[in-house]
Amino acid sequence: MSNHRDLALSYFQDHEEEIIRKLKNFISIPSVSTDPAHKEDIQKAAQWLKEELIDMGMEDVEIYPTPKHPIVYGQKLDAGEDAYTVLIYGHYDVQPEDPLDEWDTDPFVATIQGEEMYGRGATDMKGQVIASLSAVKAITETGDLPLNVKILIEGEEEIGGPNLGRFIRDHQEMLACDFALNPDTGMLAPDLPTITYALRGLAYFELRVYGPKQDLHSGQFGGAVHNPAQALSELIAGMHDEKGKVTLPGFYDDILPLEEEEREELSRSPLDEAFYLKETGAPALWGEEGYSPTERVGARPTLEINGLYSGFIGEGSKTVLPSYAMAKISTRLVPDQDPDQVGEQLERYLTENAPATVRWELDQLASSPASLSDRTSPWVEAYAQAAETVWSKRPLFKREGGSVPVVGEFQEYLGVECVNAGFGLPTDNLHGPNEKVHLPTLKKGIQALIHFFFNLGR
Repeated sequence: MSNHRDLALSYFQDHEEEIIRKLKNFISIPSVSTDPAHKEDIQKAAQWLKEELIDMGMEDVEIYPTPKHPIVYGQKLDAGEDAYTVLIYGHYDVQPEDPLDEWDTDPFVATIQGEEMYGRGATDMKGQVIASLSAVKAITETGDLPLNVKILIEGEEEIGGPNLGRFIRDHQEMLACDFALNPDTGMLAPDLPTITYALRGLAYFELRVYGPKQDLHSGQFGGAVHNPAQALSELIAGMHDEKGKVTLPGFYDDILPLEEEEREELSRSPLDEAFYLKETGAPALWGEEGYSPTERVGARPTLEINGLYSGFIGEGSKTVLPSYAMAKISTRLVPDQDPDQVGEQLERYLTENAPATVRWELDQLASSPASLSDRTSPWVEAYAQAAETVWSKRPLFKREGGSVPVVGEFQEYLGVECVNAGFGLPTDNLHGPNEKVHLPTLKKGIQALIHFFFNLGR
């Protein structure tokens, strides 16, 4: 086993340039899941992955259609019934490239500058997918896998994964495993290996406020008709109090409180106030009183306005009283908040606070529960040992502010825990212009995954 481990590590080192080429090819496919114009690119990305899985020796490789974007699956079960089985998760879809004029390079032409590779999906999460596949291939090309491997890669994560939960529920026997590996997370710094043990959930809404039947002349009707943009702004302003707390009724009732030991672990994070000020360029930080920035981002729930629209927003002036106003609103949730209950809480807030001079409509567009993993599981310990082998230090544990719906779905439908260990960095600009991945960190991540799989071999 130890000799096979060394051979696999050597294989990876000998094929680093090939791995970089594959990542470049993968990034070149503009698999934007939210844009119907990229439907063919989504299919192309799924087919590209299918061919990669076949090339690395996976069996029963299939592209499974869903009502929207397909799921790619393959497996290798030669290790036998007595061996552990891991289900490796990934997603091949990416965020839109907008705003394009803020990119320094073509978002779909992977560009290496120094130690960074720039391109949409470089870190979220095509780089992480390639790292996982490369680790498995290094092992299969030099011997037998020490555990059974199943690979599931979806194309809807960036739009909330509307069909993945149903797929997992309907294919429980095929996806049965001992644990799952989710690399769709990140590290706190290049020299700080990180295990994410908690992920926030999501409830996402579109709120529309209506006033007159059509846009009006603000001189003729302003002062007599309530402006929907003003009404919406006042409703939004009331969703937080002066201490940064969300005011939706019952919003904090079901929250699992932070233990003191957890707060001490989270305090080890280097992402302090100075980091957030530097990375964001904000003049000052803001948030719920009584919590550090790290706790606010990963361990406390939030409500954010993601977009606003109303009236005339072009250049110049147009004195219009708009007929409606719209806001996109997301809430990031923590254990044990329920996304549907949060939707009910928002509806109750609007019912109690919206004036009679307007009417409103609320749609819940996406939802996923928060997840909390066991920090003492054998899978987590195996990865902690692997990370320590590569980075020469024990990993930090963190709570992630983002949402990865599949982690909760694996827990609900398969009854298994996830090891959340990816290699993106806080400075990678995921979802923004100039997204990038730090190649030395990604390469160390591949080595860590190789050690991880061997650590779990029986």
